[in-house]
Amino acid sequence: MPNWHNILNEIGKMGSPHDVVRRNYLKKLSEYTGRNTIVYYSGWLQKNVPGSEVNDSDKTGFMTVINGLDRTKGLDLILHTPGGLTAATESLVDYLHNMFGNDIRAVVPQLAMSAGTMIACSCKSILMGKQSNLGPIDPQLGPLPAHGIVEEFKRAHNEIKTAQINAIMNPNDPAAIAEVNTKIALWQPIVAKYSPALIGECEKNIEWSETMVKDWLTRNMLSDLAPDVLERVRGVIMKELADHKVSKSHGRHIPMQKCIDIGLKIEKLEDDQTLQDLVLSVHHSCIHTLSETPSFKIIENQNGIAFIQIAQMMPVPKPIVQQ
Repeated sequence: MPNWHNILNEIGKMGSPHDVVRRNYLKKLSEYTGRNTIVYYSGWLQKNVPGSEVNDSDKTGFMTVINGLDRTKGLDLILHTPGGLTAATESLVDYLHNMFGNDIRAVVPQLAMSAGTMIACSCKSILMGKQSNLGPIDPQLGPLPAHGIVEEFKRAHNEIKTAQINAIMNPNDPAAIAEVNTKIALWQPIVAKYSPALIGECEKNIEWSETMVKDWLTRNMLSDLAPDVLERVRGVIMKELADHKVSKSHGRHIPMQKCIDIGLKIEKLEDDQTLQDLVLSVHHSCIHTLSETPSFKIIENQNGIAFIQIAQMMPVPKPIVQQ
């Protein structure tokens, strides 16, 4: 007969009702597909908490949940993330490829933005529904798009240079000379806000992220294409995902059909009703956990092994009511 301590340990292992429900659906999904299944969920939509993005601490979580899995079964990685750090993304993808090779399928029930899209592009295919979205992968430096900073700097250079050439060609035209002074006065305070190495850093980050994704697409998702077809399809994908001039905004939502049109290997969630129900049940149970508990990030496998990060809850003193 278990004693008080044994019962307490059993309760602790069971977790909260949110854990019980979430793990139940996650196990059912894995049993249906016959594949290892890991959720990687961020609560950025529910909580403004540092660490919600892809970062280096996530590697510890994945090491925890992958340990002991039969890796010959491959991996279905269920993604719900706003993206995050490029270096952490590269390191995480390298680790997953070392563990499962190319046998990784991304599952996107709702949103896998920015670095989340990069992770999805490293997989052999992406399972999406009509409600699912990926996002542009152009790098950000703080709140600003790296492409936007470079474009603005080039625009300033071109406008001033054009005005100067016009003034040289028309030395007796006061308006042409005034245009040079106007352009310099307009752009000087804008360009002055940039640090000396910023443009170079932007260009390096753009090249870094694009090279990574091109390499992942070549090695996995597009590996069965003939070289000339691969080059063409990869070019279309990169233009749509990585070119800021095309996407217009880093926060743009790219739907399933657009992902199919540009050449990504997409499996439609609606093609298998049972699979759709199981995936969305896992998704909804994860969202309930993030909404109704202090959790802000969940990394968990089908066996109930989890790495869950909890937000610090600050007590709010009750106001003193004067009688």
